[in-house]
Amino acid sequence: MHLSDYQSAALRTLNPALDADQRLLDAAAGLAEEAGEVLGVVRKHLFQRRPLDREALAEELGDALWCLAAVASSLGLSLDRVAEANVEKLRRRHPQGFGTGGGGDRVGDGR
Repeated sequence: MHLSDYQSAALRTLNPALDADQRLLDAAAGLAEEAGEVLGVVRKHLFQRRPLDREALAEELGDALWCLAAVASSLGLSLDRVAEANVEKLRRRHPQGFGTGGGGDRVGDGR
């Protein structure tokens, strides 16, 4: 599936009762919430010695993707363009790839 196809399909489930500002806030808050749920799954695995629940992790990542699509759409952006811009930024930051002495490596920052 292409990001633009996902974005179109996901946006069908936006709450039509919300105005543009409310949709933006709802989606941005949801993105933070879903990121916390991803962290919770990983934390339970690493610190509570539970098996990594890949199914739950994939579900939470999907929820985060929905929120990301909604935020982008609220701003008039396509996920395709967001992804393209991010890849370009990564190319500038790490022209030789991360950790190969490209000059832009920052410990703990894989962005």
